[in-house]
Amino acid sequence: MTPDPRVLYPLPGHGGTVFLKPLLAEEPAPNISVGDYSYYSDFEDPKRFFRRNVRYNFGGSRLTIGRYCALAHGTTFVLADANHVLDGISSFPFPIFGGDWEQRLPLAELPLRPRRDTTVGHDVWFGYDSLVLPGVTIGSGAIVGARAVVSRDLPPYCVAAGNPARIVRQRFPAEVVGELLQLAWWDWPHDKVTRAIPLLVRGDVAALRDFT
Repeated sequence: MTPDPRVLYPLPGHGGTVFLKPLLAEEPAPNISVGDYSYYSDFEDPKRFFRRNVRYNFGGSRLTIGRYCALAHGTTFVLADANHVLDGISSFPFPIFGGDWEQRLPLAELPLRPRRDTTVGHDVWFGYDSLVLPGVTIGSGAIVGARAVVSRDLPPYCVAAGNPARIVRQRFPAEVVGELLQLAWWDWPHDKVTRAIPLLVRGDVAALRDFT
């Protein structure tokens, strides 16, 4: 029997790990989507993920997380509503405090740069306390190191670490990455993924290509 992606706690007797999709169903957010089997682990309360770990979410941009992603304790996303004006003399957000300040410059007239969505592909592993800044895209199969700060897009199947996060290495040669993206095993039916687990874990790309 495969784990049910609709069950909040996939590990019996282990309250520190939750599947994010059913957690999102409990606290719907129209600008967030999460794929099946992506999970978050937390030493305290994983159910607070969307309140505590998705910051500055006022609905001005989207957060998309794919399937089979693993988010370690403290993984945090800062969304684009955190941004201030960058092109003026002052970055101070005067209008949000209302009164005369907002009359002088209505909030709607703040010259903010276009807000970009944050997109995470499939099968991405986020290390302990990793931080993702607004508007980045992280490719499928990427690994983000512990306490890394992702401020720029990361390509598929890379390993990134540091602040700001830099690519440490590629997990596979470019031609293999292209093949893996074409195979897109995360789109397979759940029962086929279950049968393919030994190949997925051992890294035999040729055998995965021939798997039916």
